[in-house]
Amino acid sequence: MSSFLKKRVRIVLVETSHPGNIGAVARSMKTMSLERLYLVNPLIYPSAEATSRASGADDVLAGAQVCRSLNEALEGCSFIVGTSARQRRIEWPLLSARECAQQVSHHASEGDVAIVFGRERSGLKNEELDLCHAMMNIPTSQDYTSLNLASAVQIVAYELFLSCSDIVMRDKDAEEKATHEQMEGFFSHLWEALVATEFLDPQNPGQLKRRLRRIYSRAHLTRNEVNILRGTLTSTLDKTKSL
Repeated sequence: MSSFLKKRVRIVLVETSHPGNIGAVARSMKTMSLERLYLVNPLIYPSAEATSRASGADDVLAGAQVCRSLNEALEGCSFIVGTSARQRRIEWPLLSARECAQQVSHHASEGDVAIVFGRERSGLKNEELDLCHAMMNIPTSQDYTSLNLASAVQIVAYELFLSCSDIVMRDKDAEEKATHEQMEGFFSHLWEALVATEFLDPQNPGQLKRRLRRIYSRAHLTRNEVNILRGTLTSTLDKTKSL
């Protein structure tokens, strides 16, 4: 795996309940040359069991970043994929593990990327998927649908490892994609403008905010495009205040 991918791809685990799974994930990552592990509120960590299950991937565990929130783990990322074993009522762009690896390889040429794995029993919440640009699903046998966390990471890491030979770096003059924090700032600004113009009822938003997130996330906005959009929102808010 190329060194820039090793530096830019994050594997993010949300509220892992079993420390052994953290160690097994670290081992899965190391076999495919991934090294950036982020842990969001793990129930037990550090742990001797995690170290034991890592089987030599101690350096991945030692470098793991423990975060208090998913937002913290995603800081600086310009492309985020959430994993889910089930479809949601509002559809996210759905990727296979191979498509996920191809997208991650592509976007890693523009900035940090993250692949987010949810809780062992319940996966990711809708509010956590709202922070993602796409959703990945790994099909399993209908007779036995349970896929271990480390196994899921291994499948994605393997596909990412294979995809490295197809990476084409973008022109250095290409515009940088907006980071997670910049997109969240834009969404906060957008909600403010929509409430001010009475397009959005803050007491009864329904699915509007989630659907708008989907629209703008699919666009993979650049930093400059976010600045332009926020400029239009500022102008709109200024007009409403002068009425």
